[in-house]
Amino acid sequence: MKSTTVRRMALAIATTTALTGLAACSSGDSGGSGKDDRTSGSGKGTTRVSPIAALRSAEKSTDAADSARVESTTVMGSMMSMTADGALGWADGITGTVTIEYTGGTLADNMRQLGTTSMEARYLPDAYYAKMGEEFAEQAGGKHWIRYDYDDLADLAGGSGAYLKDQMQNTTPNQSVKLLLASGDVKKVGEEKVRGENATHYSGTVDVADLAGKNSSLTASQLADLKKQLDQAGVTTETVDIWVNDQDLLVKKVEKGRMATGDLTQTAYYSDYGVKVSAEEPPAGDTEDFKKLLEKQGGTVAGTTS
Repeated sequence: MKSTTVRRMALAIATTTALTGLAACSSGDSGGSGKDDRTSGSGKGTTRVSPIAALRSAEKSTDAADSARVESTTVMGSMMSMTADGALGWADGITGTVTIEYTGGTLADNMRQLGTTSMEARYLPDAYYAKMGEEFAEQAGGKHWIRYDYDDLADLAGGSGAYLKDQMQNTTPNQSVKLLLASGDVKKVGEEKVRGENATHYSGTVDVADLAGKNSSLTASQLADLKKQLDQAGVTTETVDIWVNDQDLLVKKVEKGRMATGDLTQTAYYSDYGVKVSAEEPPAGDTEDFKKLLEKQGGTVAGTTS
């Protein structure tokens, strides 16, 4: 395999693996064990609660839960489609282990060249790790794991890299509800079933760049850079739908938008809130640092795009 392919795959995996973590914690994720939601007051009591008040309660309850099992599906136009299954915690940054399966798109085609379309991702507070196949290891000094330091990701792509680092280290699932609250376009859709259980459905439209400004610690220049990159990618607004159970916990999330490469759709289900989460750092002797890998393959971290 050519060195440029190794570098390109490492970069693509950096983006999509991080996206899986962000799906759990910043984009409106959910839990797949919902029951009746009290927020409407129907069937549970006489008090009727507004969507804003209901979402504020869900924000607090979800944040306090600290962990959950996640099951998600993501499609990013013609670039890729993937599924993710695992458990993630957010008590102190994102931690946990997730199995990712690339099911379609150009990224899946490239992964097949590495002999596998499945990958294990481990999230730790300062970095995340991606386990690759044997063919990739042959091109990376025999090491199977890539370590992505969040500081290096911040250097990778200007504003978007800085935003990625900020979200991976600081964002908790309740940010998804804050996103909907901040949109100014929240409405209650109704009572619906989520995997056989009752839940209340809320929906809204959000401005992606505005989200970054309200839910990150980026500087003005980083935000300007991020907005430029989002515009170039064709990402402007997204619709966010969430479902909340009777414990004020998210049980489902659907996020839809447009990209230059096609439609972006992400659906996530959460269950077992409070589940014990563990993620061990892979053996150092079997791990290659992302930054060093790029340097060995003839690239640099800052501004690398190939």
